[in-house]
Amino acid sequence: MLVIQQLTYAHSDKTILFDELSMSISTQQKVALVGNNGVGKSTLLQLIAGRLQSQAGSIQLQEQPYYVPQVYGQFNDLDIARALGVAGRIAALHSILAGDMSERNLDLLQDDWAIEERCTAALEQWGLGAFSLDTPMSQLSGGQKTKVFLAGIAVHEASFVLMDEPSNHLDQESRNLLYEYIRNTRHTLLVVSHDRTLLNLLDTVVELSPKGISLYGGNYEEYKIQKQTGLEALQQAVHHKEKELRKAKEIERQAAERRQKLDARGKRKQEKAGVPTIMMNTLRNSAQKSTAKMGDVHADKVQSIRQDMQDLRNDLPDPDHMRIGFATTDLHQGKILLKAGEINHSFGDQPLWKEPLSFILVSGSRTAIAGANGSGKTTLLRMIMGTLEPQQGMLYRAAHTMLYIDQEYSLVQTSDSLYELAQQYNRTGLQEHEIKNRLKRFLFGPEDWHKSCSVLSGGEQMRMLLCCLTIQQQTPDIIVLDEPTNNLDIQNMAILTAALNEYKGTLIVVSHDAYFLKEIGIKDQICLS
Repeated sequence: MLVIQQLTYAHSDKTILFDELSMSISTQQKVALVGNNGVGKSTLLQLIAGRLQSQAGSIQLQEQPYYVPQVYGQFNDLDIARALGVAGRIAALHSILAGDMSERNLDLLQDDWAIEERCTAALEQWGLGAFSLDTPMSQLSGGQKTKVFLAGIAVHEASFVLMDEPSNHLDQESRNLLYEYIRNTRHTLLVVSHDRTLLNLLDTVVELSPKGISLYGGNYEEYKIQKQTGLEALQQAVHHKEKELRKAKEIERQAAERRQKLDARGKRKQEKAGVPTIMMNTLRNSAQKSTAKMGDVHADKVQSIRQDMQDLRNDLPDPDHMRIGFATTDLHQGKILLKAGEINHSFGDQPLWKEPLSFILVSGSRTAIAGANGSGKTTLLRMIMGTLEPQQGMLYRAAHTMLYIDQEYSLVQTSDSLYELAQQYNRTGLQEHEIKNRLKRFLFGPEDWHKSCSVLSGGEQMRMLLCCLTIQQQTPDIIVLDEPTNNLDIQNMAILTAALNEYKGTLIVVSHDAYFLKEIGIKDQICLS
């Protein structure tokens, strides 16, 4: 189905993204493509789809794949038919049915007499039955645009499908439709995703890294086990090299002491024997050269072991170098922080929720707000945070500190440099070197300190926010997260998950990622309808 050989791709500035990649995918194989942000996953999909050209190597395909992109802004000026690439066939069909049997119309139709019915059925299947083919894409939400391209799989009768983060903007109901398709299809799939529920439905994992491509048999959970086994072996190798380095240094020290003792003893003997000065100088120079040569041998061995150990440490994943260290909040566990009684809100004459909401949130609780897109999750968050009052019912808020983290990590979206932003959170007078050490702990080296925060990726924004919280050394009583994983890769999701599991305060989370909610220990749920 797909064979990639010695594929090389470089950016316009000649920077090589990946070099001499080789992999293959068999018919009906379902493959997850994983890797950290920036390694080239989306670029590789676009190369396979024929939307980019490589500098070297080859891509062999039995058929042109159907591509579900991650970004849809370029389609906003089109209607659904044009975005799906079927407008010409639809127009030709209508012309033929109106009596225009021209050769041009017949060529455009390609004998696809069922194209319009297939489009209607596919849109209906993905919950888009209310939209026609001439609906502008600009009128659709992000999730609806995704479903348009998912509907395109059936429209184009594809048997090889490329998908780039297909669940990013989907609510839970739509995700379940996607999961059902992946579970039951006999199509060949190559999927880039950070959705672990989705990844566990695929039977092979391919990891793209700066070192190339690695193949792992099994789904994402099995991939994690294999990676953990490799990590443990790597950590053991680092430990072994550390012991080897300590031993080599001790041998080097002992050898130097023996040489010094032998040199001193030889000198005393020569002086007692009355050896002429010129002869003593010759012997001493010879001994010094021998000593230096032996010292070089030991130094080379120590340096070689040290380099091996550093290479091994560099292979350790970045989260292993990072600790968050949230302080404990001052609130006692179980204190009532929010109490809602029969609350509702209206836009016009229509109440937002069919049934008014009643709930209690206590200190230390972990609660998810669940509902389809448009069910009022953002409105409820605004009420919880106090920026909007309910038009019906009562909402009690106890005194507390609260941190709101949206999916864009707006708190760190500034033109300030990373170091300048870190200093703004320095409420306890940390010294410059301490601030820089915190930045390094969150994977921001000296080359990043004067970089503008505005150029950070989603994962970098998240790490920078966590870094600022540790510098601030004041843990909020409540953290509210609104789709925090939408722009994160798996590595950065692991970092965020570890941070939230260290946090002992109250969590309120909006997320369609059931796997993430389970990992951070969500126990309660407020369901909106």
